[in-house]
Amino acid sequence: MIDTALARMEALADAGKAAEMAAYHKVSRRYLGVTVPQVEELVAEWRAGLDVEGRVALAAGLWDSGIHEAMVAAAKLLTQARIRPDGAVWDLIAGWSLGFEGWAVADHATSAGQKRLVAEPARIEVVAGWTGSTNMWTRRAALIITLPYAKMNFPKEQDLAIRERALGWAADYVADRDWFIQKAVAWWVRDLSKHDAARARAFLDGPGAGLKAFARKEAGRHL
Repeated sequence: MIDTALARMEALADAGKAAEMAAYHKVSRRYLGVTVPQVEELVAEWRAGLDVEGRVALAAGLWDSGIHEAMVAAAKLLTQARIRPDGAVWDLIAGWSLGFEGWAVADHATSAGQKRLVAEPARIEVVAGWTGSTNMWTRRAALIITLPYAKMNFPKEQDLAIRERALGWAADYVADRDWFIQKAVAWWVRDLSKHDAARARAFLDGPGAGLKAFARKEAGRHL
């Protein structure tokens, strides 16, 4: 099915848009110039005709193609709150995280991963391993995948434990001056501030004091 799926996607290619996308994303891979709504339309069709095993197989093939839009489609195939069984889905997403390049595809994949983490919080132990990666995008993904825990209005004890763990990673990341890491920390604390302003302020008054100026401003936007 992978060959057929890629052919469907390539039939929508737009060379002009592809060149613009390549210049924008600055990641060396093939771009087709297919829009996200077009990708979503294809994904909806494929998802309707496949069981979980089939979706995992198609997602793996699309991702391995190295084509930007196919990788986005792979992530969207697996982005769903309820998937049972979801072990193979999680394993695939977790494996992708180790080779992330650039924010766009990584964020689509990590969005799918957020739902699998919330479904099985014990997977936080896998995420913890990402924080020590030599790949900046993998380290960043540890914060992006835990964003649901910043947004909870009524977190349970287990949720609060994961929230504090992620804030510990954020504190460690303050010393990393990479723009994308600083932005990820700011994003996490900004989202937290809308649900637990006191904890967000405590972070900014503590380890967050060392953030770059733009990141501190972003983190405190709603305070």
